[in-house]
Amino acid sequence: MKRSFFLSFLSLIFITTSCLAAPKHSKKKHSHQTKITKKITTVKKAKTAKTVKAVIPDIPATPAITLATNNPNLPPIIAAAVKMDTAAQQAIIIDHDTGRVILEKNADERVYPSSMTKIMTAYMIFERLKKGTIQLDTPITISERAWKMGGSKMFISLNSQVSVEDLLKGVIIQSGNDACVAIAEGVSGSEEVFAAEMTERAHALGAKNTTFKNASGWPDPEHLTTVRDLMLIAQHVINDYPQYYPIFSEKEFSYNNINQPNRNPLLYNNSGCDGLKTGFTDIGQYGLVASAKQINLDGSEKRFDLVINGLPSMKARAQEATKLMTWAMKNFTTVTAIKGGQILATAPVWLGAQDTVALTVAKDYRITVPELGVKDIQVQTVYDTPLNAPLPAGHVVGKAVITAPTFETPLEVPLITAVEVKKAGFFKKIKASISYLIWGQS
Repeated sequence: MKRSFFLSFLSLIFITTSCLAAPKHSKKKHSHQTKITKKITTVKKAKTAKTVKAVIPDIPATPAITLATNNPNLPPIIAAAVKMDTAAQQAIIIDHDTGRVILEKNADERVYPSSMTKIMTAYMIFERLKKGTIQLDTPITISERAWKMGGSKMFISLNSQVSVEDLLKGVIIQSGNDACVAIAEGVSGSEEVFAAEMTERAHALGAKNTTFKNASGWPDPEHLTTVRDLMLIAQHVINDYPQYYPIFSEKEFSYNNINQPNRNPLLYNNSGCDGLKTGFTDIGQYGLVASAKQINLDGSEKRFDLVINGLPSMKARAQEATKLMTWAMKNFTTVTAIKGGQILATAPVWLGAQDTVALTVAKDYRITVPELGVKDIQVQTVYDTPLNAPLPAGHVVGKAVITAPTFETPLEVPLITAVEVKKAGFFKKIKASISYLIWGQS
């Protein structure tokens, strides 16, 4: 009797071991698709779709609007909404949140940045304020060189002492060339050293096609940048120094009993603009770096950044900037295609303490799409099934694929387990193995 029981037990172990060692299921891709129906983060189930093979590690960095409008599969109404041209010689418009380029024209052509240079000058001062090497109330003595500077001026007095805060406002609001020289000399000893530091820092930020020879944008044949680089610098100002960025939205500043208005035309037309800087030189003509934001009905924010250059007059600059920013705000939106922690699918687990595991993503994924195309955003999950226990929480098991109008290629993001799944206990493994032997399923 004992011998019979022992032999039966050994046989059961042998069968169980064989089943556990063998392939549990033939692996196949499981694909599930969801569709965005509103400008909010909820999704609802749709029919199963085919696996998407494109591999995109992040949101496309620089797809131009020309690529979107050249897509023959775009519905005519969306194609019309996203089509735009500009009289500017160089231009770029970007969704600040996602980095999506919605329009660009000669964005990498080297240009004279004129007073738009002062955005970088301000950034350098913000950095020093953060490090504590200077304070807003630090006094700076005005040299003869600073006092004599031509062009737009703050009208600082020779040998006077002016605070860093007042000089910053003179640089940003009044576009004072004298203020730029004074603050550069005050923190670096000379404007030449300060300009070299500006160039080095700009390159570190990613503005590789930029060379600064002075702090003001005073004409110099080697003082060059691109509108894409100016955009990048402006985005760093907004993101890195939100405590100082509001200075760019101040509409006027008075110094030495002289009141001067901010030259940014978008600050005065209810466009949501809160920065940044105009520029003009005879050779570079009129330019503008601007940023504007709008609060959506669901409480989320969208912000677009714009750089234009090479316009023939102040009026043309104001008209073109207003036209382009209005177009961007009215025709594009930023939506959360997938919210971090949102359950996108439930996958079966082989020999786990739980039979299934929820699948999600680690963070929010926001995308820029035409307003008219929000309803066409789709999210598809692709993963191997079944998944094998054990599975730690956050383990990558597949991908979520986001498709939307004007996306030339889908956006793929890691699909992860929402919770940990431990291995099944001994008896559950035996039960699963027997079930697999008899019915071919766990």
